[in-house]
Amino acid sequence: MATRYHDWRGREVAVSEQTLAAVLDALGDASPGSTGPAPSATPVDLAVAPCPSGRAWGFAIQLYSVRSRASWGHGDFADLADLATWSARDLGADFVLVNPLHAAEPLPPISPSPYLPMSRHYLSPLYLRIEDIPEYAQLSGVDQARIEALGAPLRAASTSASLIDRDTVWVAKRAALELIRTVPMSAARRAAFDRFRAREGKVLQDWATWCALAEAHGPDWRDWPARISAPAGTRSDSPPDQVPAGAADLTEFHAWLQWSAAEQAASAQAAARNAGMRIGVIADLAVGSHPGGADAWAGQDVLVRGVSVGAPPDEFNQRGQDWTLPPWHPARAAGPLSGLVAATTRNAGGLRIDHVMSLSRLWWIPAGLTPDQGTYVRYDHELLGGVLAAGAAAAGTVVIGEDLGTVEPWLRGFLAERQIIGTSMLWFERDANGLPLPPGQWRAGCLATVGTHDLPPAAAFLTGEEVTIRAGLGLLTRPEPEERAAAAADRDRFLALLASEGLLPGDATAPSTADFTVALYAHLARTPAVLIGVSLAEAVGEVRPQNMPGTTDQYPNWRIPLGDEKGEPVLLEDLPGHAGVRAVTAGVRGVKSTS
Repeated sequence: MATRYHDWRGREVAVSEQTLAAVLDALGDASPGSTGPAPSATPVDLAVAPCPSGRAWGFAIQLYSVRSRASWGHGDFADLADLATWSARDLGADFVLVNPLHAAEPLPPISPSPYLPMSRHYLSPLYLRIEDIPEYAQLSGVDQARIEALGAPLRAASTSASLIDRDTVWVAKRAALELIRTVPMSAARRAAFDRFRAREGKVLQDWATWCALAEAHGPDWRDWPARISAPAGTRSDSPPDQVPAGAADLTEFHAWLQWSAAEQAASAQAAARNAGMRIGVIADLAVGSHPGGADAWAGQDVLVRGVSVGAPPDEFNQRGQDWTLPPWHPARAAGPLSGLVAATTRNAGGLRIDHVMSLSRLWWIPAGLTPDQGTYVRYDHELLGGVLAAGAAAAGTVVIGEDLGTVEPWLRGFLAERQIIGTSMLWFERDANGLPLPPGQWRAGCLATVGTHDLPPAAAFLTGEEVTIRAGLGLLTRPEPEERAAAAADRDRFLALLASEGLLPGDATAPSTADFTVALYAHLARTPAVLIGVSLAEAVGEVRPQNMPGTTDQYPNWRIPLGDEKGEPVLLEDLPGHAGVRAVTAGVRGVKSTS
């Protein structure tokens, strides 16, 4: 019997028997499909997440792209602290929303996507500010000079327009970290490290062990020898000590990296709050992790093989998306989610849940099929929603659910009951006729944004560059002239709305990209949204998207440094005097810009 679902246009779509058979084979006895909410098998108390009082706004950033003259070619925790401090004190910002900072491979090549991590439990050491590790100050002059020599070319790279080179950055940072590690820790520091390891327990041990094994066998456990294809103790033939002889210090090194990263993340959050932010850093929890990574290695009992998750076709991704991530088994998801919420909120004031629809259903794509041939599989939304809200309440963190794309209408009401704030993106906010929604008709319980990291910035919509980019990458599903005509008509609809609100100076039919961007954010300020996220990339005039779904090597996804409309780098130190940043944030705050 065919399963049906409703697509982003509200049309009923049948799922093929081939897809159903493949999913049921992978899943066992769970049933995909159905369009109404699934009944909860496990009653839970009604937990609610903390909710911000009054309107708050902040920058939304890709931290790796926000570089300073002190960072090593890659944004870091010190840059995050400085951005939070400046934006709070000078502009009145209440948060900084960052990309997922999850842990990547221990050795190059480093995957560029922050949404395809090796582990969601831990942080990427790429974000460490080397000079802020306390033991750095105790190095000899010779060793400090060696570290200076490692960092100098990368600091110079920060001032260039070249793409982010994670491999080069990590080779240099790792060499510096290994030097710092030779300094004996004080008794107090050693005790703090030991407390961290005791608190993290087996999760940290599994991560550090996976890293050590990955250095010897490669970063995909599926290619490892059978005897180490699962953590010690989970297979009868797995050795009690899986780490190669003489490499025990390597596991401690990777645990030490996580302790150092956690300390610097905590310092960034403390700096944000001390500067007056009500929320501070909002962490981002990716929807999954790499199928060959540490989480998948340690969590084989909760993951389903033979399928990956993604999204069905929608207006902006007309071929659908395959994120290559393995899903949790619906009956085993609550425990892992609880652990991840606790880990991700420990050093943050807020938590963004990527693709929050996964609390109720996920788009599963059987191996060998295309994204449009997938189907939805149900999850216990009552249980998982309760776990999420309870974890946020315990940590005192605001929760934002990214509910963009194909969303069942009832889900947003359910999230609102849990005080999980939704996400409303300007390009998606339409009335029944497809026209842009006036600001007064937006929902209040949301983070309002103009776009996302998966879409070209506002300037590219105004100029038509967004069509040029997609056409060049072969992502259009209709002839280019038709696409350009449709994009131009849509642009004109937004221009008409902004003009009717009196937000466009001069010729409202042909504004500058700067005026257009400012007007869009001033439009957001007129909505009742409780949170407003200002894309730092849009504020400085960027026209390139950070990511183009549906591409891999065809586009430099997740490697574009913060830059202006000409692609020239914009550094952290440049932001206080940047006219675009001043104008956009003035519009959001409802004050007249003096630029």
